[in-house]
Amino acid sequence: MVMQRRRMMTAAAAAGFVCGVTVLTGCAGDGAAADGLGADSGESVRRAADALIRAGSSKVSTSMEMASGGTRVVITGAGGFDYGKGRGELRVTLPKDAAGAEEHHPVTELLTPGSLYMKDRGAGVPADKWVRVDTTRLSDGNLVTGGATDPLAAAELLRGAQKVELVGDEMFHGVKVRHFRGVTDIARAARGASPAARQPLAAAARGFSVTQVPFDVYLDAQGRPRKVSQRFTFSGAAGAAGAARPSAPSDVTVTSTTLFDAFGTPVTVVLPKPADIYNGKIVTAPPK
Repeated sequence: MVMQRRRMMTAAAAAGFVCGVTVLTGCAGDGAAADGLGADSGESVRRAADALIRAGSSKVSTSMEMASGGTRVVITGAGGFDYGKGRGELRVTLPKDAAGAEEHHPVTELLTPGSLYMKDRGAGVPADKWVRVDTTRLSDGNLVTGGATDPLAAAELLRGAQKVELVGDEMFHGVKVRHFRGVTDIARAARGASPAARQPLAAAARGFSVTQVPFDVYLDAQGRPRKVSQRFTFSGAAGAAGAARPSAPSDVTVTSTTLFDAFGTPVTVVLPKPADIYNGKIVTAPPK
């Protein structure tokens, strides 16, 4: 069990969240247009980011499951996001250790266009300091690095949606939604993304071993996403330091799920002062 967990943590390191030395040191169908959903399923999905921006803000919760070699690790988060400003705050909880005890303090993350700030990051970072990561330079565009996909980026990624089908109407948390399923292309999404998301998504298109991302999305009557689930594949062997290699035996599958609720909830994000940002190098020993 211990060896399995260590192998899984190696996979997480490839995502740049747990170890990430390089990162941190360099670092529908037939719907009517009147209800916010166009007659074309693909177009409804591709417009989800626009609907989210019009909504202004919301509460969000996240779940990221990493699977490699028969082992799985789940990272969860909760917070809020202001889509107009492109800013949000999440409290990310890392998995417990093999004995069931908390192994890490929850990590506070601030997400802004081009930057990810993390507090209680550990690995030698002073408790009162933040770590800043330039997301435009991440090989995954911060789709998996922080242990949670940026909620707005998750919607922006849908701009590259293809092969979209309407699964059917469902109820989600008391709200009627339409469930769509398809595949989105990261490079195509980058070309159609808003300016703030374009560069990180372009980096992800170059960094992932598989740029076709299967997804499920649930849109409400206003076309806003209530739930987005996306499945990424990248090479664990490449790690954070290099480009991913397709079809490697150590490929890691990451399923990222984002839930959106309480639209219009005010969200205030206060960025750390320059003096509160840790500029030292972070060196993490590889798992044994």
